[in-house]
Amino acid sequence: MEYIYKRYFGDVEAINAIYIEFGRKARNQLGCIKKVFPKGVIDRIKGEFDTKIVINGFFRDEAIPEYVVDATIAHELSHYAHGFSSPLPQKYRHPHKGGKVRHEMHSRGFKDMLKKQKRWLKEEWRGYSG
Repeated sequence: MEYIYKRYFGDVEAINAIYIEFGRKARNQLGCIKKVFPKGVIDRIKGEFDTKIVINGFFRDEAIPEYVVDATIAHELSHYAHGFSSPLPQKYRHPHKGGKVRHEMHSRGFKDMLKKQKRWLKEEWRGYSG
């Protein structure tokens, strides 16, 4: 994630801590981004939080192409850049409406990777058994 962030999202200020972890194995969701509030009352009152990107547990398998995982991480970082689950100002009311994430990813150089990811998911994901 650090490489993707620095190379493609270097202009987006990371105001809070951003970290990534594997989640449960799922067929329908590749990743998500969440606010994680600290346990301390003072920090919660201040509204401070970290950002956690959770990627599909199936991605632990090295048989999943790296570009599928990288495109998923970039998708979630696009949400961060748009102010969703991040302390940055929220740019849009709805995160996916009008292809905003896809446009963001294309503008950051992920167009070809997205095409490869989409093709792999269409051809291989349904039959993948982990």
